[in-house]
Amino acid sequence: MPWLILFVSAVLEAVWATALGASDGLSQPVESVVFFIALVLSMIGLSRAAKHIPIGVAYAVWTGTGAALTVAWAMATGGEEASALKVLFLIGIIGCIAGLKLSKPSPAGKNHGPSGTENLPDDAATPPQAT
Repeated sequence: MPWLILFVSAVLEAVWATALGASDGLSQPVESVVFFIALVLSMIGLSRAAKHIPIGVAYAVWTGTGAALTVAWAMATGGEEASALKVLFLIGIIGCIAGLKLSKPSPAGKNHGPSGTENLPDDAATPPQAT
């Protein structure tokens, strides 16, 4: 369920970003209201999802999904020119998001030090002090 909440909040991020662009500097009332409502709901969703998903992963998925959807929407509606390179890079963003979703969190207590020390106990990863 946290991943679904995160995805919905990322969709809302694309909604508020699009509404912000359409609000003409927050001078258009309807677009401005859509912006503020989607912004608040998007942030609430991100905060709820981050209770169960590490914040680094949640934030990267949220921003990446929101950005990809915003660009895709702009290209689909003619607000932005589509190109093969843009589509290729959007596919790259989506691939990275899928990779983050599929990655497993590391077990608690594991050391994430320099290469080669990941599976050592905490005190073994610290080099001895010269005397």
